[in-house]
Amino acid sequence: MGSTKLLLRPNPLPSVIFSPPIHSLFAKPKFTAPVTLSTFSTAAISAASGNHQSSLPYGPSLFKGKTPPTLKQQQDQQENETKAFIDETHFTRIFDIAALRVPAKDCYALESRLRGHLLNWPRVRNIARVLGDEIETQFVKLLGNNNDGSHGGNEDFSGVVGDEVNSVLFREELVKSFDARGFVKFRNLARISRLRRKKGKEKKEGKEGNGRKGELYVVEVVEEERKEMSGLLGDEFRGGEKWRGSTRLLLLDEELVDKNVEEFPEAIKVLLEQDTRENTTPTLELVKCRLTLFYDYWLMNETFDFHSYVQILEALLPKGMIIPSAFETVGHIAHLNLREEHQPFKYLIAKVVLDKNKPKIQTVVNKIDAIHNDYRTMQLEVLAGNNSLVTMLVENGFRFNVDLATVYWNSKLATERQRLLSGFNFKDVVCDVFAGVGPICIPAAKIVKRVYANDLNPYAVDYLERNSVLNKLEKKIEVFNMDGRRFIDAMFASQKAHKITQVVMNLPNDATEFLDAFRGIYRDRPEDAKFTFPKIHLYGFSKARDPEFDFHERIRIALAEVAVNVEMRRVRLVAPGKWMLCASFVLPESVAFARRSPNIYTLLLELS
Repeated sequence: MGSTKLLLRPNPLPSVIFSPPIHSLFAKPKFTAPVTLSTFSTAAISAASGNHQSSLPYGPSLFKGKTPPTLKQQQDQQENETKAFIDETHFTRIFDIAALRVPAKDCYALESRLRGHLLNWPRVRNIARVLGDEIETQFVKLLGNNNDGSHGGNEDFSGVVGDEVNSVLFREELVKSFDARGFVKFRNLARISRLRRKKGKEKKEGKEGNGRKGELYVVEVVEEERKEMSGLLGDEFRGGEKWRGSTRLLLLDEELVDKNVEEFPEAIKVLLEQDTRENTTPTLELVKCRLTLFYDYWLMNETFDFHSYVQILEALLPKGMIIPSAFETVGHIAHLNLREEHQPFKYLIAKVVLDKNKPKIQTVVNKIDAIHNDYRTMQLEVLAGNNSLVTMLVENGFRFNVDLATVYWNSKLATERQRLLSGFNFKDVVCDVFAGVGPICIPAAKIVKRVYANDLNPYAVDYLERNSVLNKLEKKIEVFNMDGRRFIDAMFASQKAHKITQVVMNLPNDATEFLDAFRGIYRDRPEDAKFTFPKIHLYGFSKARDPEFDFHERIRIALAEVAVNVEMRRVRLVAPGKWMLCASFVLPESVAFARRSPNIYTLLLELS
């Protein structure tokens, strides 16, 4: 069967949608985790398609279409094999569609006229270029005296002619079309004044189902089928065998592929009848096409036409399993929190996440244990991509260097950090007790008069100093590497105490245990002196039925004070029934001048 291949570039996607990967479609992935894929074979997906066909009435899906013949021949051999990688060719799907082949100069006018009857699939353009027919041999010979207008107004004429015709003749043709009003036939001067460069070498044709590197889909005109379909309109419509001039394909709605012309929408029938009536040789032709979608086309998940398709992972994972479609992004790292049921498939999930989010994502990691150490660092395993956990990220306009192996970072708190910063002003002096790598204190330094930042983790302090220099704020930030309680004692025992107006304590798991350090911070100073009582912003977790009441009680107990006026807000739900909260309150005067009660933890520190 003869065919004309149409290799199409993908449409640009919105910035919040995952961009298409640019790696080779058919190269073996670079990970070697031993995973059995017998349940993910083509046969399994094909069997599932019978159950999903009725629920997927419209749009592309891995549960619709046909697999290439070459895959069906290998199916018996691959059924019982185990593989350590995803066979990307198993995700190739072929769809038959109908199309109108129209002159290129009339393409966009006809597209507007048939809007609503054209193919409406994500990332597939409903206008396809027919490569190889932009100009005919006899037209090249008559380049200087052509008057039939077969190329008039075609903006793509220049690039093709420039490749196939002597460049001197090409420039002469441009000069002939130029007058006092500018380029009449070639309206886009900037585009046609430079010849197109070929982007890489095209692959040889003849390999069934193969596309070029980074391609999403390929469209082919089925030549033998074209004669049969054009016969539906009679011999009068078909006209000559040879097509004249550059053409385009208007891909019709998928529901029209198996219908006779009599069943087509009225707009299409009127268009065909009008063309047959007005032209001796009709310029419109009804053809049948083959649309092939490759592995790179399918996303992890998407919603289209009110139907949710979790494309790749739904086909890979067992039926009924929860699809892990969300992850946290830290620079070039995708951070997964996989459930126990996902563990046997973790390398497959990571491979899909990596493929479908390149080039932004370079590494995929999974948290393998809860946070237990004092530095709040996470135990991570690298599942796909490179092994580097050092990355740079941008949050609210500030740049941060982070090493997830040695420091803590949570991108989900970006909105909360911005809310907190909005309450600061240029008169404030901020004391950040658990500063980490600086997500709060560095942006705060841009707003306030002075920042004192502390963290127990020496690696975090190192990155905090680097990030201060990176954002050119090192002169407004003084960095400390101390225990939180000792840092509070040192700051309020110094001459800096009366200047501090804001204290941030963002260590949700343990921050309330450090509140007792504020008892008696002014106990050795005269009560008639002027004092600034700082506003404390304390973060914590609560699993109680009334989390606000529970957190308030813990604050009162830690301060040993009954009357504490607290502004409470819920930050986010971190787990089922577990809230993260922020409590903001001005340190009570009675607490600041109270006699400090003995603290076992303080005594141990002093003894050490």
